[in-house]
Amino acid sequence: MLSAESRPYIDASVPVLREHGLAITQVFYKNLFESHPQLHHVFNAGNQANGSQQQSLASAVFAYAANIDNQAALTPVISRIVHKHVSLGVTAAHYPIVGEHLLAAIKQVLGDAATPALIAAWAEAYGLLAQALIDEENRLYQAADVQPGDLFNMRVVAVEKESAQVTSYSMVAVDKQLPEFQPGQYVSVAIFLPDGLRQLRQYSLSESPDHQHLRISVKREVAGEETPAGMVSNWLHDNVVVGSILPVSMPAGDFTPDTDGEDPIVLLSAGVGITPMISALNRIAKVAPRRRVIFAHAARNAHHHPHRADIAKAVASMPNLHSVTFYEEAEHDDETSLAGRMELKKLPQWDVKKTQVYMCGPLPFMQAQWADLVEKGVPTEHLHREVFGPDMLDHLI
Repeated sequence: MLSAESRPYIDASVPVLREHGLAITQVFYKNLFESHPQLHHVFNAGNQANGSQQQSLASAVFAYAANIDNQAALTPVISRIVHKHVSLGVTAAHYPIVGEHLLAAIKQVLGDAATPALIAAWAEAYGLLAQALIDEENRLYQAADVQPGDLFNMRVVAVEKESAQVTSYSMVAVDKQLPEFQPGQYVSVAIFLPDGLRQLRQYSLSESPDHQHLRISVKREVAGEETPAGMVSNWLHDNVVVGSILPVSMPAGDFTPDTDGEDPIVLLSAGVGITPMISALNRIAKVAPRRRVIFAHAARNAHHHPHRADIAKAVASMPNLHSVTFYEEAEHDDETSLAGRMELKKLPQWDVKKTQVYMCGPLPFMQAQWADLVEKGVPTEHLHREVFGPDMLDHLI
């Protein structure tokens, strides 16, 4: 619990962080990397370059200050951070380094407004948060019987082009078996780029667990008008072949659809967000093929629709599966999809009070679906989402 002495300073920080949070995090990362350049091998260089990591940290710090007495709101945020840290091999030794530079950045940006009492309050608040993260991360490491930073060598046994931009890589363990995973989880893949920079990227597991192998499906991130090409995704597409060895982390992630229950379930996705949903769908097909499932996916067109073979196989074996596809650029002779963006009114009806809904895709897609689902009467506790990349935590701000 935060002390009574510190609480007024944290409460007063909320409007300050709203105004200066991004500047604080920009200074934080700049000073952190200057003092500890080895951390470039841990942090996502792409997210650093486009500013999304700084935005994410700013919103996380603000959300923490704004909800410091609201444990129910903070718990899912902490859980997401913990799983991401575990996949990156974060250890307790990292936290004092981060704390030192975060407090220094607050001082640097706020100047005289960063009084000793304010800095002391944030030191206390950061210490409480850090210990909560450390304890939960240690619990996950121990449960998986791995050490922080452990990587598992996996041999690629199949490479399959799923769509115009998505390729799947199926792998088996080389030396030690990967811990079990749940549908919806991800692994970090470690590579060394030509300039020697080590980078880790998280990719959802796109096949149901079978204790023998795993599969990831990687979208080649091409350069946009304002965004650079994805360093790791392009390296994987250009270099990985059957026989390649890829180091991967233990599975992590708290987005785990209920694939073993009997109640109806709704799985909504767009773009490469289909990957965790395919893992869930394939698992349900194995353990409960008669379960009622609504599986809806939105894609640009058929050429950008991955895992169509998985869906066709599931449709053939699951009599109560309702698969609905939306193409923004539907072909005139395509009778298997609906034209335009996903609309809930075009999906089969379900009991909104008893059905869990899971979604994954670009943030605007999930924001739109979330709003429509709430309007439809779906309780928010029945809504679950997975975010690829830094989470802006809009739901807490």
